[in-house]
Amino acid sequence: MDILYLMILCSVLLAAVFLVIFIINVRNGQFEDDESPAVRILLETEIIKEKPATEESLKEIIEEKSDT
Repeated sequence: MDILYLMILCSVLLAAVFLVIFIINVRNGQFEDDESPAVRILLETEIIKEKPATEESLKEIIEEKSDT
């Protein structure tokens, strides 16, 4: 019977710890924006990787700048 009291005490303490952590996170704004993470993958633009500069591409850039 004593173990039952110990288990109840431990579970109440654990629930209190989780409640305190939850309240701290709510006050820090952890749960303010729950919509955008779900649709972020749909709204992001594609990342365009630039090609490494070659000698020909550098010549083209120099020509374009000298024309203007």
